[in-house]
This record gives sequence, structure tokens and C-alpha cells, in this order.
Amino acid sequence: MPAPIRLRELIRTIRTARTQAEEREMIQKECAAIRSSFREEDNTYRCRNVAKLLYMHMLGYPAHFGQLECLKLIASQKFTDKRIGYLGAMLLLDERQDVHLLMTNCIKNDLNHSTQYVQGLALCTLGCMGSSEMCRDLAGEVEKLLKTSNSYLRKKAALCAVHVIRKVPELMEMFLPATKNLLNEKNHGVLHTSVVLLTEMCERSPDMLAHFRKLVPQLVRILKNLIMSGYSPEHDVSGISDPFLQVRILRLLRILGRNDDDSSEAMNDILAQVATNTETSKNVGNAILYETVLTIMDIKSESGLRVLAINILGRFLLNNDKNIRYVALTSLLKTVQTDHNAVQRHRSTIVDCLKDLDVSIKRRAMELSFALVNGNNVRGMMKELLYFLDSCEPEFKADCASGIFLAAEKYAPSKRWHIDTIMRVLTTAGSYVRDDAVPNLIQLITNSVEMHAYTVQRLYKAILGDYSQPLVQVASWCIGEYGDLLVSGQCEEEEPIQVTEDEVLDILESVLISNMSASVTRGYALTAIMKLSTRFTCTVNRIKKVVSIYGSSIDVELQQRAVEYNALFKKYDHMRPALLERMPVMEKVTTNGPTDIVQTNGETEPAVLETKPPPSGLQPASQANDLLDLLGGSDITPVIPTAPTSKPASAGGELLDLLGDLNLTGSPISAPAPQIAQPPFLLDGLSSQPLFNDIAAGIPSITAYNKNGLKIDFTFERSNTNPSVTVITIQASNSTELDMTDFVFQAAVPKTFQLQLLSPSSSVIPAFNSGTITQVIKVLNPQKQQLRMRIKLTYNHKGSAMQDLAEVNNFPPQSWQ
Repeated sequence: MPAPIRLRELIRTIRTARTQAEEREMIQKECAAIRSSFREEDNTYRCRNVAKLLYMHMLGYPAHFGQLECLKLIASQKFTDKRIGYLGAMLLLDERQDVHLLMTNCIKNDLNHSTQYVQGLALCTLGCMGSSEMCRDLAGEVEKLLKTSNSYLRKKAALCAVHVIRKVPELMEMFLPATKNLLNEKNHGVLHTSVVLLTEMCERSPDMLAHFRKLVPQLVRILKNLIMSGYSPEHDVSGISDPFLQVRILRLLRILGRNDDDSSEAMNDILAQVATNTETSKNVGNAILYETVLTIMDIKSESGLRVLAINILGRFLLNNDKNIRYVALTSLLKTVQTDHNAVQRHRSTIVDCLKDLDVSIKRRAMELSFALVNGNNVRGMMKELLYFLDSCEPEFKADCASGIFLAAEKYAPSKRWHIDTIMRVLTTAGSYVRDDAVPNLIQLITNSVEMHAYTVQRLYKAILGDYSQPLVQVASWCIGEYGDLLVSGQCEEEEPIQVTEDEVLDILESVLISNMSASVTRGYALTAIMKLSTRFTCTVNRIKKVVSIYGSSIDVELQQRAVEYNALFKKYDHMRPALLERMPVMEKVTTNGPTDIVQTNGETEPAVLETKPPPSGLQPASQANDLLDLLGGSDITPVIPTAPTSKPASAGGELLDLLGDLNLTGSPISAPAPQIAQPPFLLDGLSSQPLFNDIAAGIPSITAYNKNGLKIDFTFERSNTNPSVTVITIQASNSTELDMTDFVFQAAVPKTFQLQLLSPSSSVIPAFNSGTITQVIKVLNPQKQQLRMRIKLTYNHKGSAMQDLAEVNNFPPQSWQ
């Protein structure tokens, strides 16, 4: 049989292929020749054939039939065969295949070989693909090599020990005696791998972390020698001495100094030296500075050192490299809550990043800009963010608009400024504004009594040339509420405009007939026209005609509204003025006590929170209002809360108002207060023990929500004394890498049910599923109907306010029958 072609010739031949099919044909032909050679047990060319097979494997072609040939090469006495055999084993074998266990004895023999290079091959292979069984069998040999005086073997043994610890953590203590003298080594390769080994041990064991904290002075000394040493051609990279070792030492110092005052104090000086003496003109220096910043931020460092770290990140923002700017913005976003004032100094540079062409940098800059907004800079920051909103890509508009809404609500210097800002967002972002913006702005306008005339005039002028749906919805609602102020020209804040009743109706009718108007927008416009029948005096007949026309609309929602409004004109005309009267002020009530400390971005100030007693016979307004409004069903019964909460009431009642029903039948929507009387159906019989019967044992749990890393499970129990009461326990878990804060769960059920929501165990859901929030819901179902529930979730995650709505219809029959 002729000698097979060499690897070099095969590579040259494959590269001449012009098409994928031609290359595949060459590979198949060569694989057939290699298989034939393997079957004939050709020892002469086995090494060459396996080398060619590995090249084909790198190109993506199957090469599993060469696994046993790799084992034969490993067992060979020739170094060249062992080298290819071990390389093939690392590429073609892993612990999922039983074949790899056949290597254990060969590796053990080679670890005790007289040649260091053969020992090095065995260490590399074990450190690359050794299974837990192999690691247990060979850990003793690795530990012996870790104590040898040969630096070539020590560095490979240290890396192999890292793999052994990852596979079998209980073997960690075996390597503890060998680590004592590792940091005394002069060889940088051994030092580097030793630091990697110590880092792995500290991350995996709190006991090891406490043990190795005594090495901090030695690590500081090594790092100082690296910084102060002169030029060393062997270790120099762009004028910096061994930056890889410096980065590894900084990472280990970060782990050792975390939550430890003494260790942090010992490394403060060296961190300051690294931060001030490292050259920043090359990426090598920037990498060391970035690790230094992370270490400073993670340990208990001095305040001056933290300011120095943030100034380094500020310099990174001026770098031409996009990756460095992105890293700087991400790091500043993580530190902005703890070192707000220091980050504020770089506000202008951060705002300039909003103009960057890279979308990733833009997004990070936008998130950081919102984190920097406070009462002192809100006007300037909002001006920049509104300019960004006007020019940014569509994918940014929704998040930017929501951020501006939240910041304006929190830091608005005046109500007029607040209204002007949100109207500017509506005109700029248009249909990209999220759905919750409309009821929130309506609530703001309703509560700003002195601004009603100014607001309705501004909105009237805005919709003359703009048909963005959120803007038209808000404008329609305001014109319906305050149309009389618009016509009378009572605006004092700016020059009043002269508008007649017919001109106002013309605008609203144009919204109704426009093809650009959504069904919801038409509903707003028709309800506004109906309200004007009690505000206007000369156009009532025209309003009757418009309403009667839409009684035969193909839009079912619009038709139902028109039919009901026609009934008001005919059968219940005496009730129409009372039903369509102006909306009352929606007060925000918080019940956390007479005083609270309100934490804002960079400002901590005492704020007196007003607590008003509820009117007799009524419970005060609650955030459940918002849920009822957003879920939009007249068959929804609100939550009956039983525990105090610090959440303010959200905009509510708008949808009920649009439907012409201002009187909430059933349980009034209420804000929790300590004095709230418990609903009798929930308290009746629940004070005796046992609380729940054994029926609950057969009720399966369900997953009600699972999205964006947030998972909510429902478990069920039944009352022992009142079988109509179902007790649902929710468990919220978080699988992402960051905590979810300010978590609020709200629920609503149809009117045939009654619902009570108890206080949650916490408002923070820990990351990595390391903990859960529990909360109890009690549901009275006297008619034994199938349970349906709509839920609203709000929380903060990764610096952004999140909100979502969901419907739960998969309740098990045992929970309601």
C-alpha cells in the first residue's frame, strides 16, 4: 500500500477546493484511506493519519473513528506519537465517552515518566478533559508534581490542580500543603498559575478564603515589584511588566479583600500606586486599570480611592476604543448608587455618549443618565434626554420615554414643568409611548387643578397637527373634562386662544372618522363628545346626532358606548349631568408613618408623608385602582388589602369614567391603612385551629408567570371552617444574575369572587434563585365558579423599572370546586 500523503499536502489540496461539495468529496476520499490504514494496523503512518484526522475535525467533519487510535499513540514509547495521541484525546474525547477511562493508566505512567515533556503532556490532557473519576485516581500524582523543583512541571501541575478542584471539590485540602511555597517562586509562569489555583480555592471554600487572607502582604509585595521593576524583555508587553500576572493578582486581591477590613487596608496603598503609575496609552494598561477599579469598588476601600477609581472610568469614556467606553459605562452604572456624587462629576461626558454611533454605548449611556437625574439637575438632564428621544433609533424610544416619565414624576420642580415635559414626550415619541403613560398623565392633569385651563389649551393645539395615539387619547380625555375652560378662554399661564364649541367638536369628530385612530382612541373621543353635552350649551343636538350615528358602528366597543349614551339622552336624561360630572382629584396616599427618609439620586432628605383618615363608610384610594383601570374589565373586583404599604396610589378610574360609570359598585378600591377593617368573609372562622383541611394536599401547584427570569408559582390550601375560601400562596423567584427590587404583586378577580391580598415577605427577590418572596392571597368563591385572575407585576431590575400584566386561567379544578 502506498504511503499516505502528508498533512501539509492535504491542507494544500483542501484549500484548492472551489466549492463546499468539492471539499467534502476530498475529505471523504481521505477519510476512506485513513480508515483502511487503521484497519490494517499500520503503525508506521498512524501518527500522520491521526494528525490529518484532527485537521478534518477542526474543519467540522466527523472524526470519532480515530478515538482508539489516539489511545494507541498515547501508549507508544515515541514522544512524537504521544504528542499527537494526547492532542487527539483532548480534541476527540470527553468525559461523556467511556473510552476516556482507558487512558487513566497511561496518564498515570506518563506522570511518573523520566522526561518532563512527557509529564507535561499528561498534565495538559488531564487538566483539559479529565473526568471526576480520573481526577480522583490521579490527584496524588498531580500533588507530587506540584511540589517538584522543576518550574516547567509546577506551572502545569498548578493548572491541572485547578481542573481537579473544579471536578472534585473535596480534594481541595490535598493541595493545601503544596500551596505554601508557590508564591515564593521567581518564575512568572509558576506565579501566574499559582495565583489562578489560589483564586479557585478561595472562590469555592470560605475556609480557604479565611486561610489565604494572610497572604495579602505577600501578594502586595509581588505586585509592587512588578510595578517598580525596570524593563524586562522576557515579560514586557507594550512597556508594562507581565500585565497578565498583574491582572490575576488584582482579581485574587479583590476576592481576599471583600468584606474584610484588615485585608482591604493592607492593599489600599498598592491599589493607589497601580492606579496612578499605569500607562493608559495602550490597551494593556487599560486592562490593568479596569481590574484595579473593580478591585477598589469591591473591597472596603477608602473614599478617596473610590473617587480615583471613578475618575479612571471617566477617562475611559474619552477613549477612542468603543469597547473601553462600553466597559466604563457599565461599571459606572453598577457604582452610581454607592458613589453618586463622584459619578455626577462626569455627567457631561456621559451625556455626550448619548450621541455615540454605537447602539450598545447609547443604551448604557441612557440608563446611566437616568440614574444620575436628581432634583438639582433635572431640568438640564431632561433637556438632554428629550433631545436624545427626538433623534434616537425607534428601539430606544419606549425605554427613554418611560425613563423620562419616571424621572419627571419623582423630581419635577413644578407641575407646569411636569406637564410640559410629558407633553413633549408624547409629541416626540408618538406611538412608541407605553400604554401606562396615558392613565398616569391623566392622573397628573386631574390632580393639577390650577393647570387645567393651560393643559387643555396646550393639548388642543398639539392635536391640530399630530395624530399619535397616546397624545390624542390624553387630549380627547382632557377636552371632554375641561372643554368649557377651553371655550371660555380662561387660561392665565399663556395667551388664551379663541375656540368655539363647533371647532372643538370638529376636532373630536375628525378623530372618530380618521383611519389612523385606533379603536381605543375612538372610544376616548366618543366619550369626550358625550361629556361635552354637559359642558357645552349650544351644540347638544349635534352631540346627540353624532352619538346616535355610532350606535350602528361595526366596532362593537364603539357601538356599545354609543347605545348606552343614547339611553342616557332618552331614558335617563335627568341623571346625565351627575353621571358626566368632572372627575374628582385622585389623591396619592402613603401610610408608612408621619415621617420617612426619601432616598433620591444623590440626595437624602426628610419628607413628611401625609396620612389622611378614610371617609366614614369608605376606604381610602389604593394602588389597586391602577390595576382595575389597566385590566379594563367592568367585571373585575378590586384587591382588598390588609397590610400597610408605602406604594402611592396610581392613576385609576379613568376607564370607568370613560364608560360613564363613576360609581364603583361592590367593594370600593382602597389604599391599605393600619385601621382597615378586615372583610368578614375572610375572618369568619379562620381564627380557630386547624386552619386548613386535608383537601389541600391533593391540589397541584401551578406556574402562573415565567418571563424575563421572574417565575411565580401558586400553591393552594382550603379553609377548614369555610370551604368557599381558597388560600393561594405565591412564591416569586429570580433566575437572573441581579436582584429584583421594589417588587409589587397585584391581582384582580371577577365580581363573583372576593379577594384579599396579604403583605409580602419582602420586596427584594434575590438573584440566582437563592431565595423567594412569599405572599398570601385569600379568595372567596361562594358560587364555586372556575377561578380566573389577572395579575400586575412591577419591579426594578438592572436599573430599569419593569411592569407586566398577565392573565391566569389554568387554576386546577380542586382549587375552586
